[in-house]
Amino acid sequence: MFNHLSERLNKVIKKLSGQGRLTEENIKDTLRDIRIALLEADVALPVAVDFINHIQSKALGKEVMESLTPGQVLIKLVHDELVILMGDVNTELELKAQPPAIILVAGLQGSGKTTTVAKLARWLKQNQKKSVLVASADIYRPAAIDQLETLAKGIEVEFFPSNPNQSPIAIAEAAIQAAKNKVIDVVIIDTAGRLHIDNEMMDEIKQLHAAINPVETLFVVDSMTGQDAANTAKAFNDALPLTGVILTKADGDARGGAALSIRHITGKPIKFIGVGEKIDALEPFYPDRIASRILDMGDILTLVEEAERNIDKAKAEKLVKKIKKGKPFDLEDFRDQLKQIHSMGGMMGIMSKLPGINQLPQNVKDQFNDKKLVEIEAIINSMTPKERRFPDRIKNSEKRRIAGGSGTSIQAINQLLKQFGQMQKMMKKMSKKGGMMKMMRGLQGKLPFGGMGGGGMPPGMPF
Repeated sequence: MFNHLSERLNKVIKKLSGQGRLTEENIKDTLRDIRIALLEADVALPVAVDFINHIQSKALGKEVMESLTPGQVLIKLVHDELVILMGDVNTELELKAQPPAIILVAGLQGSGKTTTVAKLARWLKQNQKKSVLVASADIYRPAAIDQLETLAKGIEVEFFPSNPNQSPIAIAEAAIQAAKNKVIDVVIIDTAGRLHIDNEMMDEIKQLHAAINPVETLFVVDSMTGQDAANTAKAFNDALPLTGVILTKADGDARGGAALSIRHITGKPIKFIGVGEKIDALEPFYPDRIASRILDMGDILTLVEEAERNIDKAKAEKLVKKIKKGKPFDLEDFRDQLKQIHSMGGMMGIMSKLPGINQLPQNVKDQFNDKKLVEIEAIINSMTPKERRFPDRIKNSEKRRIAGGSGTSIQAINQLLKQFGQMQKMMKKMSKKGGMMKMMRGLQGKLPFGGMGGGGMPPGMPF
């Protein structure tokens, strides 16, 4: 998400940085370029105009004009204005009501609403330690009821059965009563997809809202629809007292116009953002972190939080002790590392949150290939436990068997074994006193970050 906007903004700021000092003329030129970048990112015109006006009034101040680091000053101004535009801080769900707290989820057809209900249920269970019941009041699409039941089983939350012969209000009220009987913390009610121009359907959801009085009314919207997402959210907000928005399919939207427009147009906060198809691909929306990603400053806080949630600390400590003792790092250990990477959204999910990622040449970015990780894991899975422990002893006949089992080639296996051998040497150096510092000095100029001159990958990286 935001790839196009991020690249354009960074080019604009880099161009300004090379001019030495700020003048009224180059500020206006820069702001014009920023406005074009925003509009190309499908940000609504009124939002882009207000954004530029706010920055211009601050940029022409004496303190900014006399700065010796114009690029840095402008980055700070743009960052702060992006944060303000998107809502200052993350707005949490209001769940302090008498249990069960009721969440009503609305949205257009095809916005990913039912999947988002399941993602939200999982997030509440995993991160808030809440018991959750989900129910579908979509009486127009029986498949939606079946879909939600399947998803609920997968994430192990309560599902309240419903059928198309019931009314949405009857389903919701029965689900809430069932949650009370089971002392469940949160009820999430999925609703039928509807168009804001369909008066009959809008009246139905208004009546449903009035009947159950939810503490949260969330609007799910597809970020791929750009500024239309913001306009649709406004239309729903005019009909329903929305408390927030969930942006879906953000991983497929390189522009990001919806995220930058919704708060300004609707006055409602974006509370969550969907960043993939997997059931765990839902993140709280932090405006300051998103602003940092847009300006290629990274999002280390989210990365650290994901690591805290997903990394198996016991396995990590065991591996550290193993390496310190000088024991060899084998393919079993490596496979565990690959699984940890998958649990954090894959290589691209991790890389997207690191500072400076957009400054890397495209051929370097292409090396961070999650498909390659899947291939490597398939190769390792096709080996015997002994072969994983002693990969240097694998013979040609065994390579043919492994290639057949993994659907790869002997060439791919040879490449993996060669690179893994380099990785083992690195791990051996790390086990010695002062080994980490020596290794890092040896990699200077080869790493894509820090030593930008080399642009190559560290020896042993399997991409």
